[in-house]
Formats: sequence, C-alpha cells, structure tokens
Amino acid sequence: MIPMQFTRRHLSITGATLVLALVAAAIMLWPYANKAEAANPPSAAVPVLAVEAVQAQARDWPVNLSASGGIFAWQSASVASEVSGPRIEALLVDVGSVVRKGQLLAQLASDSLGAQLRAQQASVAEARAKLAQAEAEAARARTLRDNGTLSEQKVLDYQVSAQTARAALDSALATLDSQRIQLEHTRIVAPDDGVITARTASLGQVVSTGTELFQLVRQQRLEWRAELSGRQLGQLRVGQRAVLHLPGGQPVEAKLRLVAPTLDASSRMGLAYFDLPADAMKTGAAPGLYVSGEVHTGTARANVLPSSAITLRDGNSYLFEIGADARVQQRQVQTGLRVGDMVQVLDALPAGARFVNGGGSFLKDGDVVEVHLASAARPAPAGSAP
Repeated sequence: MIPMQFTRRHLSITGATLVLALVAAAIMLWPYANKAEAANPPSAAVPVLAVEAVQAQARDWPVNLSASGGIFAWQSASVASEVSGPRIEALLVDVGSVVRKGQLLAQLASDSLGAQLRAQQASVAEARAKLAQAEAEAARARTLRDNGTLSEQKVLDYQVSAQTARAALDSALATLDSQRIQLEHTRIVAPDDGVITARTASLGQVVSTGTELFQLVRQQRLEWRAELSGRQLGQLRVGQRAVLHLPGGQPVEAKLRLVAPTLDASSRMGLAYFDLPADAMKTGAAPGLYVSGEVHTGTARANVLPSSAITLRDGNSYLFEIGADARVQQRQVQTGLRVGDMVQVLDALPAGARFVNGGGSFLKDGDVVEVHLASAARPAPAGSAP
C-alpha cells in the first residue's frame, strides 16, 4: 500500500509538468498563429446599397408667409326689378351662366305698360295740337293789338294761354318718357359682364320695385382676403405674389391689391386683398371657399438639397449622412419651401457633409453604402419663386 503523502506529492509534480509542457507548446506555435491571422484577415462589411452623394448648397431662396383666408367676389351686383306689378314671363339665364353687359336675363309682362305708353302718346299729340292753336291765337292777337282792335290785356291773356299749352306739352312729353322707361324696365338686363351666382326669380312671379331677381359676380373677378397679424402685414407690399392651395390641389397665383388700414379689435388680425386671375373660377376657385396660401415677401440665403435626398418616415423628414467609413447616419431635419425639385433644409448642417441622394427608404442607421457618384445640389430654376 502506497503512503498518502507520496501520492499527493506525485500528483503535484505531474500537474506542474503538464502546465510547463502546455506553455512551451504555446510559445512554439505563436509565430504560426500570427501568420495564419495575417493570411486570413476578418472580412470587410458588405455595402447594402450603391448610392449617389450630394452636398447642401447655399442659395437665395424665397421667403414666404403662410396665411389663410376666404375667397370672395371682388364686387357683387344685385339685379332687381324697377317696376311694380308685372309678372315674369320668361327666364333666360340660371345660376352659373356667364353673361355680358346688357344681355337680357328675364322678361316681364309688358302688355299693360305698352297700352299706357300708347295712351300717353295720344295725350302728347293732343297737347301739341292745343299748343299750336294757342300760339296761332296769340300771334293773331298781337296783330290786332297793333291796329288797335284788341286791348293789351286781351293780348296778354292769349300769350299766357300759349305758354300754358307749351307747359302742358312738356308735361305730357315727360310722362311719355317715364312710360317708355317703365316699358324698358320690363327687360331685366345684366349691368356688367360676369357670372350669375344666385337666382331668386321664378316664372310667373309678380314683382315689385326693388325685388332682387339675380346676383352677379362682376367681371368674374374674385379676391382672396388673407388674415394676417399686424407684424406680417408690415412685410407686405402692393404687387407681391401669393400661391393659394385649392381643395382640388390646383395651385392658383394671386396678386396683392391692397392692405387693410385697420386691424380687427378682437382678433388683432388684418386683411390683405389679393386679386385672383380672371380664369380662377375655371380652376375651382369660388366665393365662400376658405383656403391657405403662401405670400412671397422676398429672398434669403438658405441651405438646399434635392428633394430626393429627403426620406419621409412616420411623418418626419430624414437625411442619411455618409461618414468617412462609408457608414450612414440617420439625421432628422426640418424642411422649408420647395421650389421645383429642390427643398430648403431649416436645420444647420455640417460643412462639407455628404448625404445620400435617393434610396434612403432602403437604408437604416449604420448601414454601409457604396458611393458611386458625387454631385452638387443643382441651383433652383430661374423664376420658380412665387
């Protein structure tokens, strides 16, 4: 039987010998391991997308004021009856009809007025005959006065009768003119060029003086009344342009005609009146619409990039900045006015930074890309500002 002390000493010596052998083997194999690592380096990251790089450029960019307001008729004309009693016997236009000045809109019954006119013409003829008789008698009386047959008082009476007959004729002629005017008023005509926006007349309706029959937008002219603060109104100048966004998506350009001299006492807002083009109603503009728009007030230096460099995610705008190691970093930014295919970036951007132009929807933060083309932001097209 082997003593216990001898067994423990023997195991310790054996373990130490094995450790020394492993260390010696590791020292001998170290050069070969380094050579293997050098021969097989770690594989490089594989680009996920080939992209075009673009840099932001400083440009003179439009400065706009955002505003909202209603669209109204430049001027409305109320077409009403000027006679009482006749009924409407013909309606020739309806809502939406484009009319010219003097065009017949409705016809009132004219039989009774025509009869009155003929009666008055007869009264005028009778007054003319009486005047001719009175003037002849006055002339004869003057002749008789010269030879002493008639007294001066009698001659004066004949002259007064002639003047009275002339006054009666003038009165008859005035009444005849009035009858003619009333007969002419049975023709309801357009007071100006424009478009009919309302019709209250109905066939057979008996009208009275002042009864409104139609509403007319004069010359089809509309205006946008933009609601702005006092500070914003101070930036406006007559002749400045604005672009309105109609419900159908069609942009309409307007021109500032005047700025209201006062502000509303409760809202502290004022009105700016913009004229819309003559064909605005054909593009969807109509009185009563409440729309938004941008008023162009000047230019300022701004950083711009192609709109294809902006990636929209979850309602936010992002840029992908390309680092020196070809890895991209996602950067959230605020955008401003778009002109053509260029967009203003409101956030400060690092000088000389490169950004992915297109394809950002396929990238995520930290992806490696292959930059195959670098280009500068194109200048905004001339005349693109509103």
